[in-house]
Amino acid sequence: MLKRLTLLVLLATLLTQCAKRGSPTGGPEDVTPPVMLRAVPPQKTVNFKEDQIRIYFDEYIKLNKLQEQLVISPPLEQTAYLISPQSVAAKYIEIEFLDTLSPNTTYTFNFGESVVDNNEGNPYSFFSYVFSTGNEIDSLSIRGDISDALDRNPESFVSVMLYPVDSTYTDSIIYKEKPLYYTNTLDSLTHFNLPNLRAGTYALVALKDTGKNFLFDPSVDKIDMVERVITLPTDSLFNLTLFQEKVSFDFGRAYQAGQNRIGLGYKGNAKGAQITLDQEVGDSFASVISFDQKKDSLYFWYRNLTADTLRFSVNKDSLQKKFVFRLRNADPDSLAVEVSPSGVLHLTDTIKFMSNTPIQKLVPDSIRLRDKDSVLINFNVNLRNKHEAHLYFDVFPNEKYQLEMLPGALTDFFDVANDSLFVNLSTKSRVDYGNLSLRLQNVPSYPLFVDVLNPNEEIVRSVYLVEPKGLVRFDYLIPNKYYIRVRLDENKNGKWDTGNYLSKKKPEAVYHYEPILDVRANWELQELFRLE
Repeated sequence: MLKRLTLLVLLATLLTQCAKRGSPTGGPEDVTPPVMLRAVPPQKTVNFKEDQIRIYFDEYIKLNKLQEQLVISPPLEQTAYLISPQSVAAKYIEIEFLDTLSPNTTYTFNFGESVVDNNEGNPYSFFSYVFSTGNEIDSLSIRGDISDALDRNPESFVSVMLYPVDSTYTDSIIYKEKPLYYTNTLDSLTHFNLPNLRAGTYALVALKDTGKNFLFDPSVDKIDMVERVITLPTDSLFNLTLFQEKVSFDFGRAYQAGQNRIGLGYKGNAKGAQITLDQEVGDSFASVISFDQKKDSLYFWYRNLTADTLRFSVNKDSLQKKFVFRLRNADPDSLAVEVSPSGVLHLTDTIKFMSNTPIQKLVPDSIRLRDKDSVLINFNVNLRNKHEAHLYFDVFPNEKYQLEMLPGALTDFFDVANDSLFVNLSTKSRVDYGNLSLRLQNVPSYPLFVDVLNPNEEIVRSVYLVEPKGLVRFDYLIPNKYYIRVRLDENKNGKWDTGNYLSKKKPEAVYHYEPILDVRANWELQELFRLE
């Protein structure tokens, strides 16, 4: 009987366990970040003389995007320290110093959001380790915000740097020396906090440090600087507005861009650049200069050249550079003509002819434009540059057009004429577009630009106002989301001017209309933009 009872109990237990089996729920998601348990030496150690630091955590962690996230202030050369482990999970971070640290200096290792738990990737946000090689931890700080002179939002990973202002300080220090103190906004912030600073006087600079070398390169970096010297301690909140300088013109290297084409890279504005030959080339030689529409290169096209070396000078204002260029074999350039747009012709579009070789001649009589009833339409065609011509005519809604380029309508620099080209275009109804009326208030000065921008902040339309106007209208906008921006032309030179660091020149003022506008088909938007 006892055996039977024991058997029944065992069966019941087994059945109960089987009944409980099923898919595990997994429990709540782990959102807890790692926790630092201790550090050797401890946080905020003074008179630091060690060559190694170990920081221990309560769980396995890994370092995610350490090179992007780690901010060391004052900056250290990458050869001066080693952080491990980086390729495997561990319960500690080890910092090994390979070079001597500066005396009487407070160092901050800010890991940003690189320290994450191994399983869920929860970040230990802005974890930092601080120590001093002197008798005390410097405890002053500077706070502020980052904005952009032209764009609606500033870029990420902006460096904020402090330079001590002493007898050796000059404005050119940012081109050749690293800052004394440094922080970075990383990838999600527009404000900054630069902690653990020593009392003194400093220059405060913000830099989009493209080269990640703590030095200002005007050709690629954005910059701003607080004009006055900062004395610490201070309770001031600083705003730095990044701008891209207008780069001074300079020539780059020459290269063989095509069989009869030498390319020449440049920086800045190359308008007005001229090329002169420094050798005899014969009466049949011909050449022309054109500019690449997508990159900073100009092209020197030539024909009927028998020499294997070309000596020439490039001149721009007072700048001159001489070249001795040995010609090489390259693919020949053959004429190809493209018409834009294709398919749909919007009511504000212009028809463009684009050629990959320089246009030498246009024959308007060899171009035909007809409507849907095959009636010829009058037009004007103008050569805008060596590679592009524009065709102007009255564009009507709900219409179909046929464009025909007969052979010889366009002839290029090599005396090659186009083949026959047919393009069919159609326009939409007026109700397929939206209209925007804008009233400006509190305008500081005229003239100014009013820009309509797409969501990528690219200019779709722009008008230049030299005096107040009741309403600024933008008709026939393609349905989309749009931003509105106003740029002041404070020096009245017909363009918006950026700033310059060395001359302490600030960019001309820019105002952004805060909401994004939803322009819909057959819709009229009326907006009030108060500039402030």
